[in-house]
Amino acid sequence: MYSQHFTFDTGAPAAVITRVSDSEWQAEVHGRVVGTSDVTARPDGRLFVSVDAWHATVFDQLATAMRADLSRPLHTVVDEVETDLIAGWGRAGFVPGRREWEYSVPTDPAVTGLDSVRAPGITIVAAGAAAEDPLRELDRAIRAEVEASFGWCDMPAEVLCRADGDTIVDPSKYAVAVRMGRYVGLIRVVQAARQPRIGLIAVLAGAQRTGVARALLAHALGALHRDEIGPAYAEVNESNTAATALFDGIGARRVGGNLELVLP
Repeated sequence: MYSQHFTFDTGAPAAVITRVSDSEWQAEVHGRVVGTSDVTARPDGRLFVSVDAWHATVFDQLATAMRADLSRPLHTVVDEVETDLIAGWGRAGFVPGRREWEYSVPTDPAVTGLDSVRAPGITIVAAGAAAEDPLRELDRAIRAEVEASFGWCDMPAEVLCRADGDTIVDPSKYAVAVRMGRYVGLIRVVQAARQPRIGLIAVLAGAQRTGVARALLAHALGALHRDEIGPAYAEVNESNTAATALFDGIGARRVGGNLELVLP
């Protein structure tokens, strides 16, 4: 643990920045805590930082302290409407990395138009009923395809992984699409406290553009609707035009967005 002063030409008194643990910092002025910050390591190894401070000067001092202490790259996620916060991270050298649109997704098939969706030759295995070994094999195959294209690091933060590279944390949350006895697509729905969350929908490259993703959505959303649950929530990378077209096409409503900023 240590304390260090950072001086800025703002006319405000410099805070004392103290690293109170491996992952936390505090800013104090005259013995009073005026700001905090922390760092979290995601399962994929990326470091995500956050700052909680009322004053821009204190924000800058905490951000400077973390920059000095941590290895790069560093990441943070900001609601796109938080322009002051985005500006603060910009002063610290962070630049836009990716943007995710937030969608409110209806579950009623009369609204989504998914009541009559059928993908020829495709059957859906309900969440919790998939065989674990083929599910994990599908997970690894999809991960390899993503790594070979835009990179798994560009997948949403919701895509979890463990040290062995396995991204299947809870198999009971996954429904899968099967074609000719082989798993070719998956969808994960998490029953969160406020509304269900579509954490991931992915299809093998060879089975894309054949209706598999729509069939998976029809199954998952239909199951929620029968349980009188909805709407669901999803996040989609703005650069993923196929996914945005899919959600736009079923009546999902864009309700916000998050900007991921990166300090290279």
